[in-house]
Amino acid sequence: VATAGIRTTMGSPIYADNVPSADAEIVSRMKSAGAVVLGKTNTPEFGAGSQTFNQVFGATLNAYDTSRTCGGSSGGSGVGLACGMFPTTVGTDLGGSLRNPAAWSNVVGLRPSPGRVPASGPLPWTSMSTAGPMGRTVGDVALQLSVQAGPDPLVPSSLQEDPAYFAGSLDRDFAGTRIAWSRDLGGRPIEPVQTQVLDAQRHVFEDLGCIVEDAEPDLSEASSVFQVLRAFSFAHGQESHLRDHRDLLKDTVIWNAEEGLELRALDVAKAEETRTELFGRMIAFFDQYDYLALPVTSVPPFSVDIPYPTVVNGVEMETYIDWMWPCMDITAIACPAISVPSGFTPDGLPVGLQLVSAPRTDFALLQLAHAFEGATQFWKQRPGVVS
Repeated sequence: VATAGIRTTMGSPIYADNVPSADAEIVSRMKSAGAVVLGKTNTPEFGAGSQTFNQVFGATLNAYDTSRTCGGSSGGSGVGLACGMFPTTVGTDLGGSLRNPAAWSNVVGLRPSPGRVPASGPLPWTSMSTAGPMGRTVGDVALQLSVQAGPDPLVPSSLQEDPAYFAGSLDRDFAGTRIAWSRDLGGRPIEPVQTQVLDAQRHVFEDLGCIVEDAEPDLSEASSVFQVLRAFSFAHGQESHLRDHRDLLKDTVIWNAEEGLELRALDVAKAEETRTELFGRMIAFFDQYDYLALPVTSVPPFSVDIPYPTVVNGVEMETYIDWMWPCMDITAIACPAISVPSGFTPDGLPVGLQLVSAPRTDFALLQLAHAFEGATQFWKQRPGVVS
């Protein structure tokens, strides 16, 4: 995220000395509302992967266990929030970059509905990547959204809605609210400890008056759709870097960009067609349920010394991002999603619950997350490095 006068490296040696002359729109809006920019936090190279390390600054460690990763791509943001260095951060989310590090730092990360926070950059029509907030509490995230969101005449996909109401009360009655509870989205690989921790919190929603049922939408094609459209975006963003600075790129960025450059126009068109079908399924699903609850990650925080998990619960991963399916699949359906602190593994590692609601119902999503947060108070359990 560009910040005027502050070095913005994107975790790449190509931009090690890059100092933007202008703020990104999301930063400009925060400043106009009175926010003070304290600095930048660490990210993987070009935000690729949910493990925050790069050749410029090295790795960012998990505040709850410094031998583990903090996730990514907004890993530095998550750790800074967990350690009390600042109350709010902004970032972007393509395949979980706001949600994954929030889960592993015991903080809150919101991926808003596409168009809620206007997209900047050369591809403003896209709805795969979206900017949004992270914070220690749901209320802090909602307050940020009241400033970050809103129409932008230069962004064709921006929602034409005054966002001021996001700063209002999040309290509401959840009696009779229908929640679909999914442990693995129909058999996707996940480590048992993740579902065990989350299942222990299912009763919280029932205590709030919700009707919780085991159910999940058919998102069987979501990961393949995500992979194609992610590769498409990497090809666009990295083509010149591949040509001019290949020796400065990490292997996974090269792989992702080359996958995109090999795509045919028909591949992208079919992915968009399938994504539209998935969107229709979600609309029908939300006629039956008000919310979907599922894990944020398939594994707990892994060793900071490995770039990504290659096996999840005995299943080998084909690519460096396959283990990120809980966030990737939700990105593909264009619904708002939030990660909220939901407990800890027996080893003391944070686990996040992902809540999803129908398209453009971000406020209702924040309300449920706020109610869960109030009933559990996990966000108050600070890491040992600062407690």
